[in-house]
Amino acid sequence: MTGTSERWRLIVTPPRSGAYNMALDHAILEEVSAGNAPPTLRLYAWDPPCLSLGQAQPAADVDMARLQARGWDVVRRPTGGRAILHTDEITYSVALPADHPLVAGDIVTSYRRLSAALLRALQQLGLGAQADKRADRLPERAKGPVCFEVPSDYEITANGCKLIGSAQMRRANGVLQHGSLPLTGDITRICDTLAFPDEAVREKARVRVRQRATTLEAVLGRAVTWDEAADALKTAFASTFALHIGPPEPPTSAEAARAEALRREIYAAETWTLRL
Repeated sequence: MTGTSERWRLIVTPPRSGAYNMALDHAILEEVSAGNAPPTLRLYAWDPPCLSLGQAQPAADVDMARLQARGWDVVRRPTGGRAILHTDEITYSVALPADHPLVAGDIVTSYRRLSAALLRALQQLGLGAQADKRADRLPERAKGPVCFEVPSDYEITANGCKLIGSAQMRRANGVLQHGSLPLTGDITRICDTLAFPDEAVREKARVRVRQRATTLEAVLGRAVTWDEAADALKTAFASTFALHIGPPEPPTSAEAARAEALRREIYAAETWTLRL
């Protein structure tokens, strides 16, 4: 638990491109790390739909022709993990100073702490979910390019299927964690734009993803709006960690300017997206 009077900032942004979303998360982390902004919870969406790659994932995992035919974007995250299709979802990010108690210790330990708020949000929405410590890792040969195919340490599952995928970046003075909660839709759509040797292998991947991942609507049996999910996440972070989180604020002018520079120079550039 953090102090009962700790203030966090809430930023809620309208749907934007993948490059902008990653650039703004990065810019917010820089300002929080420098002590120019308080700990920040950001909630956002994506337009157009975007395939994001982990920072060390090969770009060859993507079938660019199929991606472009659907009008979807691709971006490389500054965090690790594997591919996620961002559409019909809510995304959260948390930017904290490196010495904040919620991110003390290693990445897995901080995942466990932060997952408590994610679980509470889902419980507020009526879902019984859990954060899994994955002792039953799949062998490396069974791991594919899809993030939601395999839960990681303390990621959120419901009915045995992965529901929230998160990733983390640690800098000298700050920590960024962001994650994706699919609200509705076909969880296997991601397979339409990944590279497979033939359609039979693609279909097998769809079957695996369908067995191992899910959406909030699928497990709740009802549709949850983006605004409803956002309100649950804000309330859950505040109550779980005894925080004061006020009304949404826009990014500062410094963050907006830095985000545009990062978008242009890094996240929208092929030298970053296709670097591996």
